[in-house]
Amino acid sequence: MAKVLIHATVTLDGYMADPEGGVDWMFDVDATEEDTALVNRVVGEIGAVVGGANRARTIEDGEEPYGGLPGVPVYLMTHTAAEPVVKDGVTYTFVVDDIGSALEMAKVDAGEKTVSLLGGRISRQCLQLGAVDEIQLHVVPILLGAGISLFGGLGQRVNLELIEEAAFGDGVHLRYRVLR
Repeated sequence: MAKVLIHATVTLDGYMADPEGGVDWMFDVDATEEDTALVNRVVGEIGAVVGGANRARTIEDGEEPYGGLPGVPVYLMTHTAAEPVVKDGVTYTFVVDDIGSALEMAKVDAGEKTVSLLGGRISRQCLQLGAVDEIQLHVVPILLGAGISLFGGLGQRVNLELIEEAAFGDGVHLRYRVLR
């Protein structure tokens, strides 16, 4: 059965986006060949994605998870129903207010691969449900000072076990198993 993975790039002060939701700062960090290889390995493990939908329930250019690279089914959480969207061969299914259902569908699609969770709210909900198996963080040497926190508001303790660490160039890559 598929593993559920929170996969995120965060600043050293724990933000995954600036206060307006922007992530342009991610492109200010130079990546080494080793950084790229590690990220590509993680992306290669992905069999499905669960994330949040935009307000229009569309898939605009630049909104494709991982730039569309994995080519896997994507489940997007929303409060309003919408028909699935197919873009560049990838099906984006909108799931109304039922993260458990989205996870189950994504796990079926992922098979033996990984379900990647994108976004703070989605990640926190899945942690609160006890549905997360691992957390992969790419920590970049930037302090935003304010922004959207990946884990802010979680409201509970979650114990982790470090299972992989790597540092190339300026960034650090950390992978944890969620202990139950």
